[in-house]
Amino acid sequence: MAGYRYQAVEKHIMTMIGSGALGLGDRLPSLRTLSSRLGVSISTVNQAYIELERKSVVEARPRSGFFVRRRSTRLPRTEATPTPMERPRAVTRIGLIQTVLESVGAADWTPLDVVAPGPDLLPLRELGNITASVVRDDPGRAMGYAPIPGDQQLIRQIAYRSMEHSIPANPDDPIITAGCMEALYLSLRSVCRRGDTVLIQSPTYYCFLLLLETLGLRTIEIPSDPKCGVTPTALHKALNTFDISACVLAPNFNNPDSSLTPDDAKREIVAMLAERDIPLVEDDVSTDLHFDPKRPTTFKQFDEKGLVLLCSSFSKTIGPGYRVGWMLPGRYRQKVLEIKATTNVSTSAPAQMAIAEYLRQGRMERHLKKLRGALEKQMDTMQLHLQRHFPQGTRVTHPSGGAVLWLELPPRVDAVELFYQARARKVGIAPGPIFSTQAKFANYIRITYGSPWSDEQEEAVRILGELAGHRIER
Repeated sequence: MAGYRYQAVEKHIMTMIGSGALGLGDRLPSLRTLSSRLGVSISTVNQAYIELERKSVVEARPRSGFFVRRRSTRLPRTEATPTPMERPRAVTRIGLIQTVLESVGAADWTPLDVVAPGPDLLPLRELGNITASVVRDDPGRAMGYAPIPGDQQLIRQIAYRSMEHSIPANPDDPIITAGCMEALYLSLRSVCRRGDTVLIQSPTYYCFLLLLETLGLRTIEIPSDPKCGVTPTALHKALNTFDISACVLAPNFNNPDSSLTPDDAKREIVAMLAERDIPLVEDDVSTDLHFDPKRPTTFKQFDEKGLVLLCSSFSKTIGPGYRVGWMLPGRYRQKVLEIKATTNVSTSAPAQMAIAEYLRQGRMERHLKKLRGALEKQMDTMQLHLQRHFPQGTRVTHPSGGAVLWLELPPRVDAVELFYQARARKVGIAPGPIFSTQAKFANYIRITYGSPWSDEQEEAVRILGELAGHRIER
């Protein structure tokens, strides 16, 4: 009975940490306080604290009490995977990628594969009220076609915000798109022809691969280090070896490894491509989700020739369902507009008007500050539970922004098999092989921490850890 009591106290503390009631570095309740609150003896609480200390969850400080440990609650860091550069190849991942995408929006799943903030973190009421207001006040404009480049008020708000972040943009430069994926599509259509070779980082977002396959483009992969992303040295080698038509890179919190390319490397990469007149398509969708005080720079900030096509959206920050993205296409603006006019003509007018008004009222930066704090806390909580439930030998990235974790599982774990087993339990994950055109990342998975911690998430992580452990035991 005594053992059960101390385990109950231990579980109580873990629940407080998991829910965020106790953050990393916070002081635990005193032995006497928790003894009185839970109706157990002081020795039982002390036994629970000692057990948590043994598991590296808490630490004792002389004459101060027990505290939740910080970085020691994480698994070892995922390291870069050195692989030889292969010749250009066609993309052939469409079947497995489509299976992964089937769970998007499913109400009865625990979606650890969907990269978007949970509804509790979005300004739903504010956006709802603003949307109703702009439609009511100007129904003709709201129900009509927006101009092909986009709603003029939203374009100017994006241009002003870009300039505030030292990104060169004239008030008429941005083009509004249906999410970041349309921006990427328009970019590649503008700078490439079927059969061209595009350089990408590896691992890279699987929807990029799906897009490249649809457009009939071949790829060259260069490695992305989880700490520093793509290096100028690797890019230089590829440019000297292959005929590259364009590059698609995500320098800030790359999906899935959350890598962050240093400023000096960004500047060198842009200069290197400018010398060869090679366009660079920049995925900027996660830059606003930085945890450090300073916003990371972008490739676009070092672009002097208009060769960088910056692509972003509001899907990862304020409204995934609005499907409003945008791009700064540089010298390719006219070509982008020609292609957009023959695809979806224009983006939803009410959604553009609502977001423009949201930005005009100055709500964005206040919201982002709260969102970044919540995501960092959720990331720390996810790290804690991964350490508790996943088998020895598991490694994970320690990102400084974004909303994804890249897990390297023990070598005997097959990520695709794990994906299907988790799918049968209605837990969504993204298996490593879909993030490359090559036979790589067989024992990697990507999970997300966009939603506030819940019992469902804890159970999903427990299930994944259990399934991964079973793969090792076989």
